[in-house]
Amino acid sequence: MDRPVRPRLASLSDFQFGAVATETIEDALLHFAQQNEQAVQESAGRMGSFRETRIVEFVFLLSEQWCLEKSVSYQAVEILERFMIKQAENICRQASIQLREKTEPQNWRALKEQLFNKFILRLVSCVQLASKLSFHYKKISNVTVLNFLQALGYLHTKEELLESELDVLKSLNFQVNLPTPLAYVEMLLEVLVDLQLQRFLTVEHGNQEAHEQLNSFVSHDNCDYDQRRGYIMLFTMRILHLGYNGCLVPATQLYATCLTLLDLVYLLHEPVYESLLRASIENSTPSQLQGEKFISVKEDFMLLAVGIIAASAFIQNHECWSQVAGHLQSITGIALESIAELSYAILTHSVGASTPGRQRPVPPHLVAGALRAATSPTHEAGGIHPK
Repeated sequence: MDRPVRPRLASLSDFQFGAVATETIEDALLHFAQQNEQAVQESAGRMGSFRETRIVEFVFLLSEQWCLEKSVSYQAVEILERFMIKQAENICRQASIQLREKTEPQNWRALKEQLFNKFILRLVSCVQLASKLSFHYKKISNVTVLNFLQALGYLHTKEELLESELDVLKSLNFQVNLPTPLAYVEMLLEVLVDLQLQRFLTVEHGNQEAHEQLNSFVSHDNCDYDQRRGYIMLFTMRILHLGYNGCLVPATQLYATCLTLLDLVYLLHEPVYESLLRASIENSTPSQLQGEKFISVKEDFMLLAVGIIAASAFIQNHECWSQVAGHLQSITGIALESIAELSYAILTHSVGASTPGRQRPVPPHLVAGALRAATSPTHEAGGIHPK
């Protein structure tokens, strides 16, 4: 197989939180919130999902094989999800038209075989399209893609590969630069760091000397942009590693855990959300109507990002969970009960472990204690409750 030369992938140490201006962060957060609200509204009434474990695992492994950035794998899954749902909707629309007009029905078995035979090609096209949106200097060539497909027993030409990409683009009306939960996680972590920085430098919190010292550094005539950024990062890192009010949750370490949990949620998408649905309605057998209304919850990436960060904070330092959850609630407006419910669902599936021959149950006390404190009557109610 024509394997691409492995580029140097970004390490966690390359990520720098706290280096963006507060005004920029606020604008970006507002934009993300509007995007998320629109996506949730558009998901209403949409049925079906192609975020199955085997499909997601295939995309993740392929992205790793081709040395693509982590964001590419999530975006490829989202592009494939939207495309396949469009395909399913088109088939249903054609069927209803034929029933209404009583025309000759199509050979559905042949159509199903056609979709099945082209599925891997479509999946690879989605990965290739996502890689082109990542602004990475190493893009995947058509030769690499064709050799990969050939190794799997799928013989295609360059023309067919280009046509497949074009089919995906046309089906989605060229709207393929889709937001991913990872972008929301990174944005919220940036907001949390900025919040900590502002509180640390606030005179009312007894840091007047540090505030004046930083101002003198960054306003010095001989201080260039990189030096100013370095001073800000120095103060930020002090906050991140010393913590605030004795709460130690390093941002880079938290970010690493977030990536792991986000992978897990994508790989176990249906089980995680099924347990969340059952917990939210307090019933082990949800009705079809409740399941349909829950679709919008599955597409709420802001909620997912909040749950991922809160669950990661619990793993890193469970004593800080309620503080981090409180910050996330004030930033996003998502009820603490909802944050607790999703965090619990994520932690339940991440703490549990499979061993040969037996399944080890999740000890409820590992997660229930800290989460119960945030969902007490003194806090805001209103969790995830499909009617």
